[in-house]
Amino acid sequence: MRENTVKTIWAQGGAVVNGWLSIPSSWAAEVMAHQGWDSLVVDMQHGLADLSTAMQMMQAISTTGVIPMVRVPWNEPGAIMRSLDMGAYGVICPMVNTRAECEAFVGACRYHPDGYRSLGPTRARIYAGADYAGKANETVVTMAMIETRQAMDNLDEILSVPGLDAIYIGPNDLHLSLFGVGGSDNEDAEFLEALDTIFAACRRHDIRIGIHTGSSAYARKMVERGAQFVTLSSDTALMSAAARQIVDEMQGATPPVAKKGEIY
Repeated sequence: MRENTVKTIWAQGGAVVNGWLSIPSSWAAEVMAHQGWDSLVVDMQHGLADLSTAMQMMQAISTTGVIPMVRVPWNEPGAIMRSLDMGAYGVICPMVNTRAECEAFVGACRYHPDGYRSLGPTRARIYAGADYAGKANETVVTMAMIETRQAMDNLDEILSVPGLDAIYIGPNDLHLSLFGVGGSDNEDAEFLEALDTIFAACRRHDIRIGIHTGSSAYARKMVERGAQFVTLSSDTALMSAAARQIVDEMQGATPPVAKKGEIY
């Protein structure tokens, strides 16, 4: 079976540098895949891709060695299983707040006897290899999103679910749930204390830590704090920032437009 290099990086003590795909385009996914990310997540929760588009995006990612992953819209077995059958090597599941919800999520990602995933890896066996069914349970990455006060109250129960590989912190929703307002790349002491609580619990349970960040500077701080999977911005945000920079640099550099009857 094709190697999941996300797990290899973790085994070597490294941190995965992950990209985020919100634009529903195989071309955009292919361009992003050729920029050197360790993995790319197709976002079907807040991004604009549906399952059909997500498969085309994963096919584009597969022109490289980048690991294709998805964030599913919700903790719904059908979407989870179809994403895996299409070749996703990791699944991020939003709003996992209890042990039971985490068990349902992980079970949908694992074949019997570790879960209840239905056997039928249509594209996955082409992408990963003929021995996919026998090795998928140990290869596919499961990441439960921790993004509410309720999830933090149930942290140890969630992290003790067999088969859970990692958590993924959604900073906007977590900050909103804890303090009443969203926001990413937060530096306030109370939020950093909450992160440290999550990080410490993950270390107790030998669970990998992922987090979404808005900049390389903040991502580096999170790696230094103990994160092993950092997402930097998104394709939409990166494109917007680059375009805005070019437009801003050109302000005042172009000649004024001539009005009728005027010559410049």
